[in-house]
Amino acid sequence: MLVIPAIDLKDGRCVRLRQGDMAAETVYSDDVPAVARKWQQGGASLIHVVDLNGAVDGEPRHLPQIQAVLNTVSVKVQVGGGIRTIETVRRYLHAGLSRVVLGTAALKDRAFLEQACTEFPCRILLGLDARGGKVAVKGWTAVSETKAIDLLKEVSGLGIGAVVYTDISRDGMLEGPNVSALEEVVECSSFPVIVSGGITCLEDLRAVRALGPRVEGAIVGKALYDGKLDLPAALAALGAE
Repeated sequence: MLVIPAIDLKDGRCVRLRQGDMAAETVYSDDVPAVARKWQQGGASLIHVVDLNGAVDGEPRHLPQIQAVLNTVSVKVQVGGGIRTIETVRRYLHAGLSRVVLGTAALKDRAFLEQACTEFPCRILLGLDARGGKVAVKGWTAVSETKAIDLLKEVSGLGIGAVVYTDISRDGMLEGPNVSALEEVVECSSFPVIVSGGITCLEDLRAVRALGPRVEGAIVGKALYDGKLDLPAALAALGAE
């Protein structure tokens, strides 16, 4: 199971939010490429980048920073946030990104999702962000009436590379993952699952891994930035088990 460091971008800086609240930010660095380099040196084989402003505005807002990350590291990088057109998907993937995450677009524009999956099979990730079991959209500023599990079932036949499932209530709270919700997602998903939200310690990573081989990885943010979880140590411990 991959341990995937997160780099969340807001106003050109690396930040962490609490439960997706754009007003509740902690700034960790103005040097985004340096943060990516740190995680690569720590052993990460994949880095997860989120354009927070892009997610709210509906179009990319951090293209220079993302390109700088790609120019700095040799590991795979995936990006989400504000990707609402096939032109944006093409631009990102042609720039060297490994995969892109579609969240709002997956719910609002099914034809676009299908086109992206057809044109770039297995390089499109479904961003399944849930608040109270329902899909949140537009950078988590709105919640739809669609249940996350129902959306997952609706897109089961598409060429999606993996599902990135985030429990918003746990995001940035350091309270551990919502294991019961994750169990349901893993059981219903026909795709690999990447878990996000609440992972704080090695025991949380073990709990996620115990959900089965369908779990591809776990995205970790605040715990890494606050030093509650050491990336090299976590990778070594998981690899030794």
